[in-house]
Formats: sequence, structure tokens, C-alpha cells
Amino acid sequence: MAKTEQRNGLELQGNTEKLTDSNGKSSSNGLEPEVNGSIPEETQVDKYGFTGGAQQSAGELAEEVPIAVLRQREAKWLEMLNSWDKWMAKKHNKVKERCQKGIPPSLRGRAWLYLTGAKVKREQNKGRFEELDIQPGDPKWVDVIERDLHRQFPFHEMFAARGGHGQQDLFRVLKAYTLHRPDEGYCQAQAPVAAVLLMHMPAEDAFWVLVQICEKYLPGYYSTGLEAIQLDGEILYALLRGVSPVAHRHLKKHKLEPILYMTEWFMCAFSRTLPWSSVLRVWDMFLCEGVKILFRVGLVLLKCMLGTQEKVKTCQGLYETMELLKKIQPQYTREGFLVQEIIDLPVSEKNIEKEHQAQLRRWKESRGDLSCKSPPRMHGAKAIMSAEPPSRQELRQRPTIIVESPLAAETEAVPGDEVKGSKKAAKANGHTTTVLPPDGIVNLSDLSSTLHHTTTQGSKESLSSAEHDTYL
Repeated sequence: MAKTEQRNGLELQGNTEKLTDSNGKSSSNGLEPEVNGSIPEETQVDKYGFTGGAQQSAGELAEEVPIAVLRQREAKWLEMLNSWDKWMAKKHNKVKERCQKGIPPSLRGRAWLYLTGAKVKREQNKGRFEELDIQPGDPKWVDVIERDLHRQFPFHEMFAARGGHGQQDLFRVLKAYTLHRPDEGYCQAQAPVAAVLLMHMPAEDAFWVLVQICEKYLPGYYSTGLEAIQLDGEILYALLRGVSPVAHRHLKKHKLEPILYMTEWFMCAFSRTLPWSSVLRVWDMFLCEGVKILFRVGLVLLKCMLGTQEKVKTCQGLYETMELLKKIQPQYTREGFLVQEIIDLPVSEKNIEKEHQAQLRRWKESRGDLSCKSPPRMHGAKAIMSAEPPSRQELRQRPTIIVESPLAAETEAVPGDEVKGSKKAAKANGHTTTVLPPDGIVNLSDLSSTLHHTTTQGSKESLSSAEHDTYL
């Protein structure tokens, strides 16, 4: 996970196609995209976009939400997103509860954008991503990023084609980050994080969410020396003593350093460890509540795999224990089981911060001051919003999807006063009606209240959102 080229056990296959021209701009060089792996055309794609690999969905591991329930949740999330500052200020526990239940797939990208504060960041830095996007980038980082692109979820339909739109957007996001934070540059663990984001939102939004994750949620994780992840490894190990003494004693007995097994877990936010349905649920909670969710997931997995004498008997040494932790048994990563265990585990921000101070003192006594001074960690969406209160203008949704009304042709241009008058008349008659604007263009955000009352149980399509939606 160091910031030099690493392979993580994956060898390069074939020649890496350059995704940049001589000026460093994204380009496919006029070549037809080449598929990373040999994926037959008839291969079935699961609902998350995977055609194979470890992430492909197994039906029994994922929970199916009834369509009627999904529609209700979508309506509730649309309502929250329309008044985000009020919900976060007065009903944050309800927001947290709904994140724990799982964000509706159709609104996940927008919800992540709001939870992380990336929506506000984007509005405060208009044009910034475009500026970074057209710059060539540091050749040192550009070369390493290009070599890593084909390793990120090669069995996902978005990233399967070499030089395809998914890999090009991933390159753009990662290159932009190296220009935004030249002091950090690029760390290999950022690539899967950015790829997960691109599965749910456009490149610019993914960039700003990545910035928030790196600077607010996991500050210092991707800096040279990886000191922050080492500190969190020690915190995880200390918390394990209270959660599972048997597992703690076993790891201590075999001198298994936390950084050997938890680095990929935390730096990739479990995106390379869990089944995809579980990954999404963990991210929903992580982006709402902060890093304590990653600690809880790690503690749950360690407790489940090494929490009894019978289990530790099967791994009598360091190597056997490492192999066990690389292959977590599926019953422990199943969505329903894992999410409930995470919610029930009593590990709070206060516990983590208390242990963080203790580990900082030990680090200073044994190694001196940290070489990388990272900003304070923000524990979730509420802490981020409290630290940087947004304006209503910055939270305002800007619809990008408009629909030609089928009634537009039958509706003649109506002066503004007549439209207002028709609305008043409708209210006076004791019922409401939707009045089309003069140009016959209907904005989907204006229809959210109407959609709330519309029966859509017969359809398996998700409600359209008013802003950039998930690609899934």
C-alpha cells in the first residue's frame, strides 16, 4: 500500500494502453476498448454490475427489499435531501437510522454527496475539477495510476474494458487528486475507493467525495509513511481486548501486527474484502457516522473468526492466522448478519478518540513526533456539517434531468398570472393539481411530492432523482 508501484499479488497482463495523450489529457487513442479478462458476452451481470470475481452477488448473501418498501424509502430520502440542513440539525438520529437501513440504490450517489459534505465543497470550488482535469499531471503519478487502472474491479462492467469510460473517469479522478494534493500524491489504496464512487456518481462528484474521505474521514491514511493507518491499527488492537479477549490473546501470542491484516480493510474501506451488498451497507453507515464503522467491522470480523478457543485451535501460527483472516467465512460477511453486528457493537467515537490519544503518547515515547501532521479526524456527516456550516444556496439541488410532458402539446402558453390563478383556484376547490409550466418542461424535483403518492409497486425501476443519480 506504499506510494510506489505495488501489485498486491496481481501481475500485469499484456501491455497497458495509455489513457493520456502527450499533454496528459484523457484519450482512448482511437482504439477499441480491450476487455481486461475473458468475459463472454453471454455472461450474466448481477444487479451491481459484476460479471464475475469475488464481488459478484450471491443471492443468499444479499437482502432483498420489497418494492413497496423501497418506494417509501426513496420518497423519504427525497424529502430529506430537499431540506438537508434541517434534517441534519434537528433529526440527525433519523438520518443515521435510515443510513443503517440502507440508502435506496437510486439515491445512493446523491446521499453520499450530501453526507460527506462534497456537495458543499463542489459548490464552493466551482470549476476547480475542470481546471485540474485539463492539466497534464505529474508524470511520476500519471504512470503509476495508469498501471493500476486495470486492477480495479476488472469484472465490473464499468471497468472491464481497457481504455473504456470507467477507466478513463477513474484516471481523471485520481490524477486530479494528485494535483489537488501534491503533498500526498497518489496511493494505490485510493483507486478502489474512487472506483466505488464512480459506480454511483459522475467524475466530478466522485472527485469531491474522494477529497472529503481523504481529508475528513481518513486524514493521513494515504500520506507517505502510512503513520495514520499504523496508529489506527494499534487502536483496533487495543479495542479488541474489550470486544474479544480470546482473539486479542491469540494475536498477541503470535505477534501478529495489526498492520499486516487491517491495512487493506481500512484503507480500501472494506471494498476489497466484503460481498458487494455488504460493502454498500457499510459505506452507507461509514459516510454517515465516520471511521467508527470501519473499526466496528474490523472488530466484528476478528471476533467472529478468532473469538473462541475452538476457532483459534485451527490456526496454530502466524501464517495460519493470516490465511484465515484473508478468507473470511461467508456467514460472517453476509449483509443481514454483519450489519446487525456492526449496529450492536458498543464502540463509540469517544472510545476511539480516547485510545487515539493513548496511542499518540506511546508513539511519541517510542518513535518521536509524527512526520506527517494530519488535520483532525471528523467523525461523520454531522461533525463535518458542524465544522463547516453550509449555506442554503450551497445545498440547493440543481436538477439535470428534465422531461418533456406528454401534455405539453395540448397546453398552450399560459401567462404567469394565469398559472398562479389556476393554482389558487385548485386549492379553493379543496384539491390540488399539477399545473404545467408554459414551455411544457416538467422538472423532476417538482414532482417528488407527486411521486410520493403514486403507486409504483408494479415497476422495478427506481425513482429518478433531481440531480446526478447512480449509474446502477
